[in-house]
This record gives sequence, C-alpha cells and structure tokens, in this order.
Amino acid sequence: MRENGSSSRRVLVEAISQAILAADPRTILRNKVKVRGNALTVGTLSLKLSDFRRVLVIGGGKTTSGMALETERILDRWLTGGSVNIPAYTNPWPKSSRIEFNPATHPVPSQQGCQGVRNMLKLVGQPSRDDLVICLISGGGSALMPLPAKGLRLSDKQKTTHLLLKSGARIDEINTVRKHLSEIKGGRLAEKLYPATVVSLIVSDVVGDRLDSIASGPTVPDSTTYSDAYNVLKEHKLWDRIPRLVRNHIREGRNGRLPETPKEGSKIFKRVHNFLIGNNTESCKAAARALERRGYRTLILSTRIQGEASEVGKVISAIASSIREKQLPITAPAAIVAGGETTVTVHGKGSGGRNQELALSAAMSIRGLPRTLVSSIGTDGIDGPTMAAGAVADGSTVERALRRGLDPDTYLRENNSHEYFKKLKDLIVTGPTGTNVNDILIAIVGSADQKSDTTRRSLGQ
Repeated sequence: MRENGSSSRRVLVEAISQAILAADPRTILRNKVKVRGNALTVGTLSLKLSDFRRVLVIGGGKTTSGMALETERILDRWLTGGSVNIPAYTNPWPKSSRIEFNPATHPVPSQQGCQGVRNMLKLVGQPSRDDLVICLISGGGSALMPLPAKGLRLSDKQKTTHLLLKSGARIDEINTVRKHLSEIKGGRLAEKLYPATVVSLIVSDVVGDRLDSIASGPTVPDSTTYSDAYNVLKEHKLWDRIPRLVRNHIREGRNGRLPETPKEGSKIFKRVHNFLIGNNTESCKAAARALERRGYRTLILSTRIQGEASEVGKVISAIASSIREKQLPITAPAAIVAGGETTVTVHGKGSGGRNQELALSAAMSIRGLPRTLVSSIGTDGIDGPTMAAGAVADGSTVERALRRGLDPDTYLRENNSHEYFKKLKDLIVTGPTGTNVNDILIAIVGSADQKSDTTRRSLGQ
C-alpha cells in the first residue's frame, strides 16, 4: 500500500494489524483451552483425559494450521495423533511429530482435500466411547474438507461451487447446498465419529456466527434440508446449469429417497460439544482500540455487514460524508469500523475480490473529499482469486486514476478492481495470515495525530 506520508494511512495499517492479531489462532486457543494435570477444560466443559484410550485431532480450515500446532502443545503427552487439512499455499509448512498436515485448495475443492478427509477418517478408524476426537473447524473448511456424497464426483461439486461463487449467493446459501452434496458436512462428520466424545473448537467466518454454517457445520445439527438447497439454486437461476448428477441427487433427497442431514435431537450429538472460540467481533474491537489510541472517535457500526460489495461501499462512504459534513453519527476526527462479508455478482471478466470491489465503489463516492479514507480487507489475507487482502481508497483516488487513463466505472463494471488498485499501488497486501474471521471495513475521516483523552467508542452492533 502506498504510504504517501498520510498519518491516516499509517493509523490504518496499525488498526488492520491489530485486527488480524486478535484473530491469531494460537492466541485464541491459548486463552480458551486449558490442560491442568489430566483435566481438559474448554468453557464450562471439563474432561478427564485419562478416561480415554485415544485422543485424536482432526479438522480443516484456513486457521487450522495454527490451531493444530497450539492444540498439540496444549495436549502434549495426551495427544495420540492427528490429521488436518490446511491451505496448500501455507508457508512455511507446519512441522509436527504427531499431526499430519494435508494440503487442500480453496475456494474450489480438489482431490487433495478429498484425500485429506480420507486420511482423517482412516486415522479415526472404528470410533468407540473410549475415544476423544478434537475437531478444529474454521472458515474455508467447506472447500478444504471435501468428500462428495455417494454417486457424486468431485468435478460435480467443483462446478456447482464455482457457479455459486459467481452468482452472488451468500456463504450460508452456498453452504446449504454443499451440506447436501457431502459425506461429512451438515453434521455427517459427527455421525461418522459416533459414539466417540467429540469436542469441536470453531473459529467463525460466518456473519452471525451460526455454527451450522461455519465450514458447513460438520459436527453440528443441520437446520437446512434438500428443499432448501433446491430453493437456493432456483433463486440464483442455477438449477438448470448445475451438473445432472447434482440435480438428480437433490431431487432424490427432496423426494425422501436419500437420508437427510442429521437434525437436532439425534442421538449422535449426545456426546458432541461445539465451542465457538473466535469471531469477527474481537477483531473489530481490536481495530477500534488501535484507532482510539491514535485520537479518533470510533464507532463499531456492525459486525453483520452483508450485501453486494459495491452497494456496501456506497453506504460506508455516505456515513463518512455525513461525518465530514454534518458531524453525524459522530464528530471528526472519527473512524468507522465494521465487520461482515459482502458478495459480488460477477458480470465482467476482470480480476478482484469483494473487498477490492467495495473499495473501488467507495472511491467513486468519496471523490474529492479531503482527509477521508475507506478500506476493506479479508482477515485471511486473500481477497477473491488474488493475493491481496483488499484495498484502500481516499478522496484523491479517482483523480489520480483518471490521470493514468483509468476509468473507475469501466473497472467496476468489469469486476476488475484488482488491476485498478494495483496500478495505483493502493492494494493492501498482508500475505496469507493463517486466520479467517470475515472482513474488516474501516473508514477514517479527519486527522488525529495526537492521542486524545476525550476519545470515546460507541458500540452500535
């Protein structure tokens, strides 16, 4: 990201760094999971590790590498073995004497991921009441832990996932479909682990933190049905475009000829304990604290931002304009922090992601406004099919672009935000962060170089 001597840009970097640090999986695990003697404690749950013949670790997601290493450190001699799926781009590759790390791909699943899931199930073998299985679940797990339902090919899931991603469907809608095409999602992993005791440690990348949506809820009762999956595909006009085998599979499920995903009250969940240990809220609070320390009056607008990225960019920019012109909802120097996950309905053939598209839309809305800045990043460090986390725009972005012959309307229409900000050197590049708790949006209005004792934060969630 171009520094340009701006104090607000320096503060932005600090706030983003603190937001990502708050979502570090090792820190989260260290604070939430304890072993004292032979007692494992998570929240209100306490288990005697000596009661179990085997203690196994399995799972998958963008945060699972750090989670697995910290779990191994915490369990120490009690850990029997483990197998987890992590992004193939992970660097450096984690090293462990007892946990196997399987490479997998995101956002479209691959054979690598399938093999990783088979490795997990092979490790578990025939589970019994004498087994404790710790499942590490986080955002990205839906793609990183694929295992197609019987009668489906991986290519069927790949095409369906690709179509859903380009359609503008929300992540919970995408996961509704994924659950009904899988051998392990939607509670079916818990089904395969029964009657073992299962402790799932979950880091959320889902707006609202619904456990049955995070990584498609492999150990959580599923509230969705084959009919819901059908409705998602119909609503986004994909029913006639998905592979024939997928249509047949969902049709058979709707007609009751295939078993539904496990529901609340099923005996398979009697020994399953699901814990939400990390989410977007903590990252938003960490960013807000960093901004406050630098003298900005800070408002956490929401941690549930959703909608088309370009439209959300307009809304955030309108709030920034209101602060500058009317001192509402707070007075400058001010910062707005928000979390969530927007979507992009792809019409063009450009390169970009939801955060970069949001920033491009915001650039057009704050054009000409002095000392006004809007940014959006994915906390995993990867926005769409790019290696940027997001982008930053200010009141001068559009004018600088036009001088280079870059028309923002054209780039937005072509979904080509990555190239736009790359040429302006306004991409935010963190590299893969090893975590994933949705996106962080920050708008800064005015300048506050000195820490103010009168700053305050409003929590409007």
